[in-house]
Amino acid sequence: MTQPVTLGGRPMMPPAGAPAEELLIARFRGHARRLFWSAALLIVVSGVGAYFYDNLPAGYENWMLITASAVLFIVGVLIPYLVWASRSYTVTTRRVIVNHGIGARQRREISHVRGYTIGVRRGLLQRLWGAGTITLSNGVETPLRLANVPNVRLVHEALADQIEVNQILAHRDAQAMSDPDATR
Repeated sequence: MTQPVTLGGRPMMPPAGAPAEELLIARFRGHARRLFWSAALLIVVSGVGAYFYDNLPAGYENWMLITASAVLFIVGVLIPYLVWASRSYTVTTRRVIVNHGIGARQRREISHVRGYTIGVRRGLLQRLWGAGTITLSNGVETPLRLANVPNVRLVHEALADQIEVNQILAHRDAQAMSDPDATR
């Protein structure tokens, strides 16, 4: 999650007034720890189904076992996985993008140039796993919430760096436009 740097250690910047290229910094999903119980249920349903197939008590048939296993699989494994996989977070050099939704996709984004506050909340289990929930608020729109972000400290640092770099670029470009004779 680093940017190319010059010999002095500062990030390379485009010339004043030139549009900055949008680069991908990170793309991630929420922490997969929520899928633990789904994985455990998948193992249990598979084991119980294999054990009881053709070994059911009188009055029960194999199709009943297969149907019950399929319902447990769909409700307890497939749906939680699809919900987890349907939400993704993208951090670029210009903005933060949150995509979510299984059928109809929804997308929210917040620009680094406008600036925003970064709030981090970490519960007990989130601290144990190194995860956390990041809230980005610019004071105008509803806050953008990134839930269960893995490696939350690194993402927080990357977001703070991008705000700083984009604010510097915006300030420099504004000064270059107001004073065309200035050479830098």
